[in-house]
Amino acid sequence: MPDAFSLFDDPPASDAATRSGPVPLAERMRPRTLDEYVGQQKVLGPGRPLRRAIEQDTLQSIILWGPPGTGKTTLARLIASATRARFVQFSAVLSGVKEIRAVMAEAEETRRRLGKRTILFVDEIHRFNKAQQDAFLPRVEAGDIVLVGATTENPSFEVNSALLSRSKVFVLEALKESDLVAILTRAIADTERGLGNRGVTADDDALIAIARYANGDARVALNMLEMASAGAAAVHVTRERLADLIERRSLLYDKGGEEHFNIISALHKSMRNSDPDASVYWLARMLEAGEDPLYVARRIVRFASEDIGNADPQALAVAIAAKDAVHFMGMPEGNTALAQAAIYMATAPKSNAVYVAYNEAREDAEQQMAEPVPHHLRNAPTKLMRELDYGKGYRYAHNEAAGVAEMACLPESLKDRRYYRPTTRGQERMIGERLAAAREITRRKASRPAQPAPTDTPGPAHGGTSRPEAEE
Repeated sequence: MPDAFSLFDDPPASDAATRSGPVPLAERMRPRTLDEYVGQQKVLGPGRPLRRAIEQDTLQSIILWGPPGTGKTTLARLIASATRARFVQFSAVLSGVKEIRAVMAEAEETRRRLGKRTILFVDEIHRFNKAQQDAFLPRVEAGDIVLVGATTENPSFEVNSALLSRSKVFVLEALKESDLVAILTRAIADTERGLGNRGVTADDDALIAIARYANGDARVALNMLEMASAGAAAVHVTRERLADLIERRSLLYDKGGEEHFNIISALHKSMRNSDPDASVYWLARMLEAGEDPLYVARRIVRFASEDIGNADPQALAVAIAAKDAVHFMGMPEGNTALAQAAIYMATAPKSNAVYVAYNEAREDAEQQMAEPVPHHLRNAPTKLMRELDYGKGYRYAHNEAAGVAEMACLPESLKDRRYYRPTTRGQERMIGERLAAAREITRRKASRPAQPAPTDTPGPAHGGTSRPEAEE
C-alpha cells in the first residue's frame, strides 16, 4: 500500500546519493514554496483560487492537466507540505483496483476515527481504466478523500465523467522561454541545491538555446544544463559547448493524444483560412515529429473536396498526386510534395458547397421515406418493364437545344430540394451560372407530351446500360 505523506519527504542527500547515486539537478531544484514556483501565473498567481485553497488548506478535488515538465508533480508536493490532511500518492502505472480499495477503506477509517481527510495524489490518472477510476468515486462523494489527479491527456476523454464533474480542472501551460531561462539562471546561482558552489557560468544565448530545446519542459532544460556543465569545476556554458548535446529538438507530439488532434486541426483551419505560411508550418510540425505522412496526405485529400470542391476541381488532383508521391518516394523526400499540396490548398479559392450538399442529401436519404425511382428515370430493357411504364416520359438531354430536358430527376416529395448551392468563388461562379440556367429549364412544366428519343440517337434511348431481355 502506498505510504502517506512520507512519500513526498526527500531523503537526506547523503542517503539518496549512497543508494542511487547523485540526485539529479532537476530534482534538487524543485520549488519548496509557492513563491519559488515559476510560471502558471493564471493558476497560481497571488490571489488566484487554487493558490488560496492551498494556502488556506481548503483544497477540493482537482485535475491538473498539462504537458510534461510544467510542474504538476511539484505542485502536488507543495500541496503535501502545506496541508494538515493525510497525504497519499498513487502512481497509475503501478497501482491496481485492490490497492485503490485498500486506500479508500483506510481513508474512510481515518476520517471516522480522527476526523481527518485524505488528499490522494494520482499521477498519470489517464492510465487508470474505468473500473479503477470508479473505485475513487464513493469516497470522493462521501468527502473522505480529496482527489488531486495529474494528466498529460485531455481529461474530457481520459477521466470518467462522474469523477470529472466532481473535480475542478486546472490547465498548466508549457513554460515560456523566459520562465525556463529564469529557472536555469536560478539553478546556476543556487549554492545549496544548484550549481553555484561549482562556479558554473553560462552565456545568455546558451540559456536561450537550452530553453528553446526544452520546448516548455523544465525537467528537460535542467537536465540539459547539468549535462552541459558536467566535468571540471568553473565550466562556462556556451552555444558551442551545447552543439553536441542539441542535435535535434524533440517536438512535443503524441500521435494518439491531444497534441495530434490539435495540430491536424491547426493545419486544416490554416488551409481553410487561406494562410499558406501557417499551413506549411503546422505541416512541418507534424512531419518532423514523426507523424505518418500518409495520414497527412489523407487529410489533405479530404480537405480538397470538403473545403475547395468545385471552386477549383484541380485541388483534388493535386492532393491525390501528393499522396501518390509520398507513397512512391517515402520520407523525407515526400515532404515537399505534401508542402506543395498544402500550399496549393491554402491558396486555392474555397467552397464547402459539395460538403454541404452531400450532408444534406445524406440526411434526407436517412430520414425521409425511401421513395421509388420515378418511372421516367428507370431503364426498360424488357417488354414487361416497358408495359409497366419504365422509361416512359424520359427525355434524352443531348437532343435538347440547351442540353437539359424539361424533366425532374428527384422524387416527387423532394422535387424542389436544392442540395448543391455553388458559391461565387473560383470556378463555381461559372458552374453557378450554368446551373441556374439548367434549373430554370427543369422547373418548367412541359406543355406538350414527352417525346421519346429517336431510334438513331447516339447512346441509350432510356439512359443507362441495357440488360439482356428477361424471358417473357
